[in-house]
Amino acid sequence: MTSTLGRSDLAAPSPSRSSRRREGWLATSGGTLHPEGVVSAHPEPTRLERPAPHERTAREDLEAISLAPGATRAEGAGRRAVPEAPDPLRTCFERDRDRIVHSSAFRRLAGKTQVFIFPRDHQRTRLTHALEVAQVARAIARGLRLNETLVEAIALGHDCGHGPGGHPSETALDPYLPEGYDHAVQGARMALGSLNLCVETLDGIENHSWSRPRPMTPEGEVVSLADRIAYLAHDLEDAVHAGIVKGDELPASVRELLGAHRGDQLDALIRDVIDQTVTKGVIGFSPAVAEAMADLRRFNYERIYDRPASRRQAAFVVALLRSLMDYLLANPTAVPEVAASPEPTRAAVAWVAGMTDRFALDVAKTWLGWRTEPPSARGEGL
Repeated sequence: MTSTLGRSDLAAPSPSRSSRRREGWLATSGGTLHPEGVVSAHPEPTRLERPAPHERTAREDLEAISLAPGATRAEGAGRRAVPEAPDPLRTCFERDRDRIVHSSAFRRLAGKTQVFIFPRDHQRTRLTHALEVAQVARAIARGLRLNETLVEAIALGHDCGHGPGGHPSETALDPYLPEGYDHAVQGARMALGSLNLCVETLDGIENHSWSRPRPMTPEGEVVSLADRIAYLAHDLEDAVHAGIVKGDELPASVRELLGAHRGDQLDALIRDVIDQTVTKGVIGFSPAVAEAMADLRRFNYERIYDRPASRRQAAFVVALLRSLMDYLLANPTAVPEVAASPEPTRAAVAWVAGMTDRFALDVAKTWLGWRTEPPSARGEGL
């Protein structure tokens, strides 16, 4: 059987067309110089009426008058463990957001499990989940006139402490730390600890889980709600697309109050938080919507997270990560930063937790001779 790539009716680009394309790309290297003495990306640039620079202090002044009472306002360089000079262009929370986006911990989220191990093209990863949480959180913050930049920074960084393989990584790494392993704490104190983020950003990341203490800012509380809103709706959508559940199997309360589809659910939950907060003065859900949301969470646990295939994969992740930890503790020179650390166990936990799913399996194959793939790696969920 001839593969698509081998079909004769799919003609390869002609050498001349490829050459012209390459020459066109190279021709843009210097941009276009205009009479004003400015080099632009295009021959016909956009011209503005010489806008006044909107520097950090101007945006801080705008926040002072536009944000709601009780919202968190950016101020100078922000409160950081190591004092820094203010940035001339960016507020302290804009700086935090940028540092998180450019961090290796954030980039590695692209290779970490959200619900489905080794996800297919259209299934969520930790990275897409973080982006979706940021969208939900910003929508709520905008409706409540809270600090959108702070909620975005917290949301983008909130899962940077997750290990490979999703939540089973916490079970795997628990025995190696006296206090146990918590991805929220790990993210704020280890994975992003070197970024010298503002205390408000770190607090929101460390306390985004509902089982943690209440965040110190209303923006942190918004992210804790946005995280649950996003993962319930998006995990369900991935499971429906994978054929694991059907939308018409949802509890009646979910279908009636939230809807059966991701877009309707997000809209209902975001609007409810905004409406309740505006009318009651407390950030949260109405009792009826909160109960429907709890029903959806129970449904997801029963039908997605706790099904037999998920438990098999969870056991695989725990065995994999503990094998890596035990090898590394017995052979610390395998990783120079572990060998050089005054706390080699913590350093080993941080190194293993930072792995992507595929890298963890590749290292196990190299170090331990593993030759197995995760059970049902074609897309079965964790």
